[in-house]
Amino acid sequence: MAAPANPFAGDPDRAAIWEMLVARDIEAYARQDWAMVADDFIEEGFFGFSGGRSADAGTWRMAYPDLAAYRTDWLAQAAETAATAAMERLPAALHALSRLDKIDVDGGCAVARKCFDGAVPLADGSESEPLKWQTFYVCRRPAGRWRIQGFFGYLPHPLG
Repeated sequence: MAAPANPFAGDPDRAAIWEMLVARDIEAYARQDWAMVADDFIEEGFFGFSGGRSADAGTWRMAYPDLAAYRTDWLAQAAETAATAAMERLPAALHALSRLDKIDVDGGCAVARKCFDGAVPLADGSESEPLKWQTFYVCRRPAGRWRIQGFFGYLPHPLG
């Protein structure tokens, strides 16, 4: 399945960020292909903060102190999904449960909020546990191309 139409087609900055965080990310995840997204990250200074899907901010932590740690977990999560998901329906399901409709851009810096709300169809005909969290991506535009500097992810959705 092709990605849905980019809702920011008239805005080059937001369109590029949406392509990176939605279209390319979902395709790469469904294929378990890190190489498709490897260049979307700024390795130097990369960080990933996890809320653990908990409403208790006291439990939130730095989960990925560098890109290598995130890559390892991303690949493990993709493989775990592939082991149980109805793979022919996975990309469409991920597009249906993902929403990225707010991107704040200020010069060469941006913050994009991606929400997840839904479930993945499993190979046995059932559905996964509900995916209900949000991630705030910190993006930068070195050399004219938007890339991910870090994120605050797995935060409860909605917050509060």
